[in-house]
Amino acid sequence: MKLSRRDALAVGIGGMALAVLAPAAYAAAEDAAIATFTGGAALGTGGLTLTLPEIAENGNTVPVSVDAPGAVAIMILAPGNPTPEVATFNFGPAAGSQKAGTRMRLAKTQDVIAIAKMSDGKFVKVTSTVKVTIGGCGG
Repeated sequence: MKLSRRDALAVGIGGMALAVLAPAAYAAAEDAAIATFTGGAALGTGGLTLTLPEIAENGNTVPVSVDAPGAVAIMILAPGNPTPEVATFNFGPAAGSQKAGTRMRLAKTQDVIAIAKMSDGKFVKVTSTVKVTIGGCGG
């Protein structure tokens, strides 16, 4: 197949448009996930702990844990990923504690968000930044 200058220019412009529009699409996905979880309620602070490493040498297995005494549900989001929803933990009345942990994949250095729905119906939010390095070299 022979690629003309006009075709190459069209492909280049399309790539630049995608690079410009992709972050907006990620932000829209994050906002939609939060709105679905909270029902549009206001987000407060306090009562929720998000534990992550400050630097992750391998973005494929980043440990994360959340703790929110009195929560009925906790959602974890990684907005820089193509699919921002990482996990949602639901706690019933027989739950001994409202904490959970897992490992997640991070596509790049980004803020990780946790939102908890408390038993009184209020929502609280906490954010933590994780720097993802390539092979531990600070990339």
